[in-house]
Amino acid sequence: MFGYSNIIEDLVAERLMVMNTDEEELPVIISAKDCECDDLEAFVIKMGGKVKHKLHLINAVAAYMPSVGVRSVARDRFVEKIQLDDKAYKLMDIATVTVGSDYANEYGLTGKDVTVAVIDTGIYPHSDLVRPTNRIIGFKDFVGNKKNPYDDDGHGTHVAGIIGGNGFASRGKYMGIAPDANLVGVKVLDHEGGGSISDVIAGIQWVIENKNKYNIKVITLSLGTKAKSPYHEDPLCKAVDAAVRSGITVVGAAGNNGPEKSTINSPAISPNIISVGACDDRSGSNPSSITIADFSSRGPTPDGIMKPDIIAPGVKINSLGTENNNYVSLSGTSMAAPVVAGCSALIYESNPSYSPAQVKALVTNSAESLGYPHQEQGAGLLDIRKILSTTNPNPIPRKPDNSTPKVDNSYKDLYTGFHSWYFVIFIVFLVLIL
Repeated sequence: MFGYSNIIEDLVAERLMVMNTDEEELPVIISAKDCECDDLEAFVIKMGGKVKHKLHLINAVAAYMPSVGVRSVARDRFVEKIQLDDKAYKLMDIATVTVGSDYANEYGLTGKDVTVAVIDTGIYPHSDLVRPTNRIIGFKDFVGNKKNPYDDDGHGTHVAGIIGGNGFASRGKYMGIAPDANLVGVKVLDHEGGGSISDVIAGIQWVIENKNKYNIKVITLSLGTKAKSPYHEDPLCKAVDAAVRSGITVVGAAGNNGPEKSTINSPAISPNIISVGACDDRSGSNPSSITIADFSSRGPTPDGIMKPDIIAPGVKINSLGTENNNYVSLSGTSMAAPVVAGCSALIYESNPSYSPAQVKALVTNSAESLGYPHQEQGAGLLDIRKILSTTNPNPIPRKPDNSTPKVDNSYKDLYTGFHSWYFVIFIVFLVLIL
């Protein structure tokens, strides 16, 4: 279109055509092929851009560029691609519901000492996550730059509860898959559940940089955006693939654009992560009664890859709310993905040295087919019992540590002893006087 159509993404070109002035700014992600991020940053600033993030994870920068600057940058030999810094959204079905499923932990493994990073709207410090021990061990906010955990939307908290809620506030009624797992909250979506792709990538980048500090083994992404290019060109896919290469299992929601074909969202189109569709298991646990949720996105991907990889329950799931330690019920592939993320934490507890490829293979090879086409169900329904019987043949059921904390009464003993000595001295004093 401008002589460099292979550099400028179609969406960027379309925006440029309708922009009113050369000074109007466009949010873009600019990737380079033969230069470092620092050099690219300096170049973008020179061309009139305002850099938002240095995304060294994918050798790119996110910036606000005037339209004339976009065209100028595209002419430079080391610029590989200019893509729209589009919006990513939480992947929750529009239905609100009141009845949910209880994923009680009964498999002998609870995710203890394994950390899952929830890249989402934040995490509210619900009792099920902070009592008797605070398991929100890290928090990074790319939206409001706050230090302490919070969630002004509720989506991330619901996701976190499916992974690691211990049922403290419900006396064990509503318990997550890995109720002793630690959690790190990375807030990249705002109070309406939306955020920029570059913020999501920055969040993934931060997790990789801090994975050893917090022992992060799993990332869950119950968010996404429409897939607009092959996965090897997609910025979000590049980021999650880098996370997998670093040794982190990434679990992504397939999307809620079903039942049409070819509706898998990015980054779930990446062949290197576990992409999760949603099923409806409310009619019973018998496989013949389980159906694929209408909203669950179907494959194939733009690359022709058959997705999703697996399905998990995602209809009317009860989990944590953000008001007075309450519980709410939600639907979507957002709810199915953390079921698989929690299962991955259980696998890592049993096998800390597993690679992401081994975790994915174990999850998919153990799935139970429901008889649907691969583009709808992937390998089939997640089967935690089969997975854990493979990794831990003789599991001993045990409950997570969600008992009421013991009160330290040692100070009372000291107080009582102190007053006893005063009583003895008082009696001796009376005897001497008399």
